[in-house]
Amino acid sequence: MTALALPFAMTPPPPTATALGVLFCAGRGGDEVRYAQALRECTVLLRRFTAAKLQRMAPAMVGDTEDVVQECLLALHLKSHTYDAAQPFEPWLYAVARYKLIDLLRRRQPGRELSLDLLAETHEFAESSESTEPQAGADLAVLLAQLPDKQRRPIELVKLEGRSVAEAAASTGLSISAVKVGIHRGLKALAKRLAAEGDTP
Repeated sequence: MTALALPFAMTPPPPTATALGVLFCAGRGGDEVRYAQALRECTVLLRRFTAAKLQRMAPAMVGDTEDVVQECLLALHLKSHTYDAAQPFEPWLYAVARYKLIDLLRRRQPGRELSLDLLAETHEFAESSESTEPQAGADLAVLLAQLPDKQRRPIELVKLEGRSVAEAAASTGLSISAVKVGIHRGLKALAKRLAAEGDTP
């Protein structure tokens, strides 16, 4: 009997894979509808996880939950090829979230000792990210180029170069409030663009 050809060039997930892992693998292989669905489900999990971590570790930063979630969604898109379909999906997803939370805490609270539970399971994602930095950087540049300057520049200065919001405001001539709004709206726009790819012919 001739095997049926898969409609997308995806790596079949193992029998023990979760439903979300199956969706993500299908999306990575080219199924844009299921990819958008995977991102929506990831958003729910990431928002819950990030808010809980910030509430416990840095309550004053709970308001940054949505920005961290959008950063995570962008990272999922840029680093999707680093997910090993033979491994459970959720631990990898939460490793991405921990990685972004560590970035946030290090920017806002330099010198702070981070708890072991937050540092756990991030090293593998970090190593994979560094090994694919040139391609990821190129992909990110393409995405950022689609944003207006008042969103793109704050993201570049604060999220990529690690400058403070005040420094970004001085560099761009925007107010501190405008820089914060630009980052939030820019990240949200990028996440929406990724999730809407299924609508593109």
